[in-house]
Amino acid sequence: MGVMHYDADVAPLTGRRIAVIGYGAQGHAHALNLRDSGFDVRVGLYEGSPSWARAKAAGLRVMTVEEACDEADAIAVMVPDERIPALFEGAIAPRLSAGDALFFAHGFAVQYGQIRPPSDVDVILAAPMGQGNAVRRLFTEGGGMPCLVAVHQDASGNAMALALAYAKGLGAHRAGILETTFKEETETDLFAEQAVLVGGVNALIKASFETLVEAGYQSEVAYFSSLHELKAVIDVLQREGLAGQRRLISNTAEYGADRVGPRLIDARVKQEMRAVLSEIQDGSFARAWIAESANGCPSLAAERAAEDAHPIEEVGARLRAMMPWLARV
Repeated sequence: MGVMHYDADVAPLTGRRIAVIGYGAQGHAHALNLRDSGFDVRVGLYEGSPSWARAKAAGLRVMTVEEACDEADAIAVMVPDERIPALFEGAIAPRLSAGDALFFAHGFAVQYGQIRPPSDVDVILAAPMGQGNAVRRLFTEGGGMPCLVAVHQDASGNAMALALAYAKGLGAHRAGILETTFKEETETDLFAEQAVLVGGVNALIKASFETLVEAGYQSEVAYFSSLHELKAVIDVLQREGLAGQRRLISNTAEYGADRVGPRLIDARVKQEMRAVLSEIQDGSFARAWIAESANGCPSLAAERAAEDAHPIEEVGARLRAMMPWLARV
């Protein structure tokens, strides 16, 4: 078992000038949580960014990326993976000084060699195990999101202490801060997204919806059964675990699940999962994604358009419009 922390000393990060670069999914949560934890935070954005006004309205100091990096000695890079290399080379790297610290919420750019920080700066991972909105919401409610921390380069000899202080600033100590490596975080994150959290779940939902509709059932019933109910199940799984879920469902559901689950997720599926993991480990997925993003993401755009056109989206949009409270969940 890895080393888990439920507290940390904030002193290593106290007094550091932190620049959070980006104010999107993770960036806004990191900037706000760190600010509310008492750290000196500024946000770096490109001129004309639609997030500029939003960050200012939240009471944060906002400036260009270049200005933020000029001021800071701790830089948290919170932009999408595909944007990191150009941003790093053009705006961040020229402004790094010996003793500075670089923080990332995902290890992709470092793990696959897209950027090469100078040897005299700390390179640190602080990766919350959830989306930014939840990282922020849990913090404001007095809770926290578990966080993975790792050190790729320990120039100061104090990089892990900085990582733990940063994670505590996010509120992660309330749920658990787990030591890992850039390699482990990157590979497991990519695998989970592809096999379960997005790729696997989305494909399973669509297949269920299509099977029911093709059999003559109402599309609305198929949507509720295949997609809408999933949140309640996931909430129970997160709170109670797999065994706890079994104790809370009906005997009928448990009996049926025991017989059908292994028929759908069988040895062939696990074999495919191993192949997916191998493609991540050997870098083939990274090379394909880097090439795709460098080419303007044509395949991604085509796949997104096809998903948007799926019948489940028309039904879902219509039903969700009748449930405005979902936006607050």
